[in-house]
Amino acid sequence: MLKSLQFTDAKALSLINETALGYAFSVEQTAQQLDKLLADPQHFFIGYADDQSGDLLGYVHAQQYESLYSEPGLNVLALAVLPAAQGRGIGRQLMVALEDLAHQRGFAFIRLNSASHRLEAHEFYRRIGYDGDKTQLRFIKLFEEGNDD
Repeated sequence: MLKSLQFTDAKALSLINETALGYAFSVEQTAQQLDKLLADPQHFFIGYADDQSGDLLGYVHAQQYESLYSEPGLNVLALAVLPAAQGRGIGRQLMVALEDLAHQRGFAFIRLNSASHRLEAHEFYRRIGYDGDKTQLRFIKLFEEGNDD
């Protein structure tokens, strides 16, 4: 069943992020970020919990996307489902719920990035109506604490 995410979901989210996406981010760090982002009206979270146990099985996180070259939309930052729960339509239900939210709030589109090696994810997005319209690289510069470079 679809649900709103809450601060108490931090432990489950940390597990989902590690097992489904490969991001090892501690429960404490996840809780800190979740607390901050739940209070930010430009961030949207939808969870999916098991009907019987209530355990969180997956979630989608999107942020309002604004630029000088497009109408406002949503940028999906994460769509993740526990590996044991994949293939049951949970990801599709999460994306449909996000699309409904986008329509209700007047957003013009939903966009997302997916790593080039995640071929199964690309097929999933195509099956639910998303077009892969460009190839790009992500560039990142990490800052270490106390490093002024």
